[in-house]
Amino acid sequence: MKLVFMGSAGFAVPSLKALLATGHEIVLVVCQPDRPKGRGQHLQAPPLKVAAEAAGLSVFQPEKVKAPEAVQKIQEAGADLLIVVAYGQILPKAVLEAPRLMPLNVHASLLPKFRGAAPIEWAVAAGETETGVCVQKMVERLDAGDVLSVAKLAIGPQEGA
Repeated sequence: MKLVFMGSAGFAVPSLKALLATGHEIVLVVCQPDRPKGRGQHLQAPPLKVAAEAAGLSVFQPEKVKAPEAVQKIQEAGADLLIVVAYGQILPKAVLEAPRLMPLNVHASLLPKFRGAAPIEWAVAAGETETGVCVQKMVERLDAGDVLSVAKLAIGPQEGA
């Protein structure tokens, strides 16, 4: 299948690598723009961009995914599936409808708990003893689509985010 992969954070990198190992064609990787980081405020690429470029993949970094040119580029990729892992922006309906089959989100919590940003940190801060990852079909509401797969993970008493 042809895939568009969207993400930015380091959490997205293992998913990208796993998909590369499947033999599916990743036609486009979409991630946040490079941003200034650290004391010197030097421009730094998102971890997903670094991994994607190392794999020889095409990377697109729109400032706003809702911008018409960003939506058009994603639509023109002709993907069967859109895979989203820690992207960091809410996707417009036109992007969610771009893939032939469906958009999927890999979310770092046991939904419906800890929707939105920083789900790992919130699970630890709340004193949870278990967390996990869900794969869900994306809908227009944030982290509200049908959960298709769940993997659970214990949180030890000395673990942090």
